[in-house]
Formats: sequence, structure tokens, C-alpha cells
Amino acid sequence: MPNYKDLPQELTRTRTNEAVSELVDLKVHTATDIEAQEVSKEQAKDMYKTMWDIRNFEENARRFFAAGQIPGFVHLYAGEEAVAAGVCANLTDKDYITSTHRGHGHCVAKGGDLKGMMAEIFGKETGLGKGKGGSMHIADLDKGILGANGMVGGGFGLATGAAMRNKYLKTNDVAVCFFGDGAANEGLFHECLNMASIWKLPVVFVNENNLFAESTPQWYSSASATIAERALAYDMPGVRVNGKDLFAVYQVAKEAVERARSGQGPTLIEAVTYRDHGHFEGDEQKYKAPDGEEKDWADVDPLEVFRNYTIEHELLTEEELDEILEESKKDVDDAIKYAQDSPIPKAESLLEDVFAE
Repeated sequence: MPNYKDLPQELTRTRTNEAVSELVDLKVHTATDIEAQEVSKEQAKDMYKTMWDIRNFEENARRFFAAGQIPGFVHLYAGEEAVAAGVCANLTDKDYITSTHRGHGHCVAKGGDLKGMMAEIFGKETGLGKGKGGSMHIADLDKGILGANGMVGGGFGLATGAAMRNKYLKTNDVAVCFFGDGAANEGLFHECLNMASIWKLPVVFVNENNLFAESTPQWYSSASATIAERALAYDMPGVRVNGKDLFAVYQVAKEAVERARSGQGPTLIEAVTYRDHGHFEGDEQKYKAPDGEEKDWADVDPLEVFRNYTIEHELLTEEELDEILEESKKDVDDAIKYAQDSPIPKAESLLEDVFAE
């Protein structure tokens, strides 16, 4: 395996401003260079299961989309599992998340029901959205999932508003906004980070920098070398983390969530990652590098990184890790059968859930 610890830093075009304040940390952190709080055996098992649930869900979504059983488009999250799993491991059902068009992983990590999710992307009436939302609009309010979003940058206002609600009601809950590097160039990014900082809202902005906004490289479309350094303009902490290192993501997110819960305001996290597949299924991906550092980074598997780390540090055994994988396969297979056996929505359901009663 390529050296996953060094590659994200090497991929960054260095244009670092010497005046960057102590708020912003441009080093890409891994579990070995931050004092990661000890993770229990059960926590490690749960996070590994989450990552495999996401991977198995996505690879099967890819398979059934190719077979014509899934309508619409799918934007797969495979390769980025450590980000969603590491962040959401710090959240409760009362905390909110907003997602993106590449949102299956976020929903799984936040506790979304696999059967309801799979039925939804199959367009069945037993889906979380009764088959009406599909892949890009999965939501489950009982789990704090405010919805995936087909609009690039559409989650900023929702997450900031949810955080404002939490502060107004004096709850202990936080909101997390997942977004891509392309969304970081949308106007709402700047508006909402500014508002969140002014009012010290309990929100964490998590940028999943997979290096491409559809097919446009992040270095080409951004005047700043990193997303995290933009935090300086809004007087909030900005931190970069290796998005394929679950333990590092978990620790960085833990600190940001605790900061938000304690009333200290927002944090901007930039998780450097890479998607295994195209922007959407059918994307030819000609823009991806066939070799070099980018290809080396693409070949780093977060599941393999986690497995090697836990075995090396004697946190989990190979047998335990294999058992978790088999459990995940069964759970996703059950979700597929549930979706395939479920009925399609009736025609008259088009007029249901349109107007408030």
C-alpha cells in the first residue's frame, strides 16, 4: 500500500501564507501524529461495521444500477467511508446532519435504516421517502438526517439553521454539514460560515475534499491552496485531516463536536479523501490521473488502513474483523431482498404528502 500518511500533504499545492494564524492548522493529520483518545474495542467494531455497510451498500447500488433496477442517477460514496464513519461516531440521534448528492454514506453512518434506504433508491413505497426521493434525497428526521441534497451547497443553510434552532432552544445538540470541495466555492458557504461564527452556532462544517468538483480539480478552481485556511476569514478553527484514516477523522471531529456542544462555536474540517468511482455512474473519469501521486492516493483503501492499524495495535483480531465483514454482507443482502420484494408506489400516492393537512 502507498504511504497513506504522506500522500495528502504531497497532493496539496503549497501556497501557504506565513500570516496564517494559530486558528488554522494546514498539516494533514493522521492518527499517528495526533493524540487520539483511546477508542474502545466496541467503538472500533461499530465504526468498522459502519464502513463496511457503506462499502457494501455502494457496490451493490452500483451493480443494480448497471442492471437497470435502480432509477435515476447514483453518486457513489465508496472510498470516502472513513469520513462519514469517523464524524458520525461522535453524534447522537438528536444531532443533525445535512448531506450531499453523494449522500448514502452519511445516511448509513448516522444510523439510517439499510432496508429503508435501499428500498428508497429502488423507488419502492417502503423506502424512507416512500420511493419518491430516490438516491439524492434520502432523509430520516428521527435519526437527525435532514436529507441528502441534489443542490451543490444546499446543506449549508439547513445545517446553520438547525444549529441556530439548537442554540435558541438551549439544547445540547449540534449540526454537521457535509459538503464537497466544489460546494466550497458557492456563496452559501461564505454566508453560513460567517453567520455561524458571529453567533457562535453549534455547527461543524465537514469538507470532503476528494480533489474534484465533478471533473474540475480543486487546485484549479480555488484561489486558496486548501479549504481549511478559509476558516481564518471567519475567525473559527480550521483543521485538515487524512480522510482515509478513520481514527484521525474520529479524533478531529470529536474535538470539533465537543467545542460546538460547549458553546464555543463552529469549526471547519477539511478531510482529504478520494472517490473510488466517477462523479456519477457512467462517468468516464478521463480527468483522473493514471499514475503518480494521485493514483497512489486513489489506491489507498480506508478499510485496509483501519484493518492494518487495529491489528498492529492489537485492538481487534483478524477473526473479529472478518466476522464484522460477513455480518455487513448479510445485512446489505437482507436490505436488497427487502427492496426487491417491496411494491412500487401506487399512482395515487403522487398526490400524497404534497400539502400539509
